[in-house]
Amino acid sequence: MNDIKKAASIIQNGGLVAFPTETVYGLGADACSQSACLKIFEAKGRPSNNPLIVHVASLQDAKNIVQFNDNAEKLASLWPGPLTLVLPKKDNAELAQCVTAGLNTVAIRIPADSVALSLIKASGRPIAAPSANKSGTLSSTNYEHVKKNFGDEIFILTSNSQSAYGLESTIIDLTSSVPTILRFGFITPCTLEKLLGKKVEIASKLSEIKAPGMLLKHYSPKTKLRLKAESLRSSEVGLNFGNSQLNVVGSMNLSLSADTIEAAANLFDYLHVLDEFCLKNNIDSIAVADIPNIGIGLAINDRLARAAE
Repeated sequence: MNDIKKAASIIQNGGLVAFPTETVYGLGADACSQSACLKIFEAKGRPSNNPLIVHVASLQDAKNIVQFNDNAEKLASLWPGPLTLVLPKKDNAELAQCVTAGLNTVAIRIPADSVALSLIKASGRPIAAPSANKSGTLSSTNYEHVKKNFGDEIFILTSNSQSAYGLESTIIDLTSSVPTILRFGFITPCTLEKLLGKKVEIASKLSEIKAPGMLLKHYSPKTKLRLKAESLRSSEVGLNFGNSQLNVVGSMNLSLSADTIEAAANLFDYLHVLDEFCLKNNIDSIAVADIPNIGIGLAINDRLARAAE
């Protein structure tokens, strides 16, 4: 039995599988099984009020679960891809209650990663999946990160490389007349506004939790982060961007060329590396260089701000 068939069998029988996507690794279960999806919350230590994203393999599969509107039709042109739509749940959708955290809305997307799509198709189930890490900790963008979180507790589908984008999907709420971004990601507000032909709003940090990634404290290493650093203090290591000079033994640079796409892809992996380095060498904090808060930089800074809370 190959790995996809084995993973699909685990999903069909109520188990958990960690699998790669183009964003980050996901920890998946049959989205229609309450007992299976509760295992996600237990394995991650995830708060029960934090909904899960449902991953499907086709537009029709999505339309069987949620009620589409004109805005959703426009943005679905970005699927498969790193975009999650929050839409009203259809009355006949057989989703586990814990997937939506009791809400009447569903966060849903079609992933672009070939392994993820193969798993969804082989299992014949919509798959509910948050990031494959313990709740509140750094997201996993490769096999080793997942292994560090769960050991042999979870079956892990492998990939030949890091996650392509390295950041969780953009999430946009389309349940009202004003589309609202709930979580920044690789798909930028500018891209969304061009497709929609209208302005989008940004959810407040105090907004109702309708999708993953909205908790104030999230994506955190064990080591403290200090943001917008211009120089190093004692007992710090640097996470640089472009020509910033936070240089000491162990420091890393998200992108020497100041490319936010490259920086996003490297963010969680480099934070994993620096966190381990700091813990091993009794270093107090990671000083993070300033990153422009435009385009994909919005998503990078969102993750860093929540990690530093």
